[in-house]
Amino acid sequence: MRRIRYGVAMSLDGYIADANGGADWIVMDPEIDFDAMFKRYDVVLMGRKSYDAAKQSGYGMPKPQTYVFSKTLQQADAPDVTVSSDPRKTVTALKKQKGKEIWLWGGGELFRSVLELGLVDAVEVAVIPILLGAGLPMLPSSSARAKLKLTDRKIFEKTGTVLLTYDVRY
Repeated sequence: MRRIRYGVAMSLDGYIADANGGADWIVMDPEIDFDAMFKRYDVVLMGRKSYDAAKQSGYGMPKPQTYVFSKTLQQADAPDVTVSSDPRKTVTALKKQKGKEIWLWGGGELFRSVLELGLVDAVEVAVIPILLGAGLPMLPSSSARAKLKLTDRKIFEKTGTVLLTYDVRY
């Protein structure tokens, strides 16, 4: 069965976006091999707000097949992705398909929903050395409690970023 990995950059005080939804505080460490990271995935999951932010940023959509979860977005308005309003049904079906890992890219609300469904297998957090004071939390208020087992860690000396990888234990 395929694994769902929530991969995210987070400030030291637990935010994945600043109070205005911005991410200009995220430093790109030259030692991080983004090409190798992206090759691990053939499917990307994102919420509506993350999808809108990615489109507005000019970065374009990730190359793997992208699923956007929304109760309001219509498929006709997003022809470059697959739109779903049912994370349980869609994610469960994707996990059963053959393929690479699935990247839960964002955001916090989708992470909360998929975690509460017991479908997240790993959490990979790049802790950026900045204190934002406010913003979008990595995990918005949730009833889910999941134990984590540290499986890897790496310190990037040039930027002070710490990459922590955990398996989720329900």
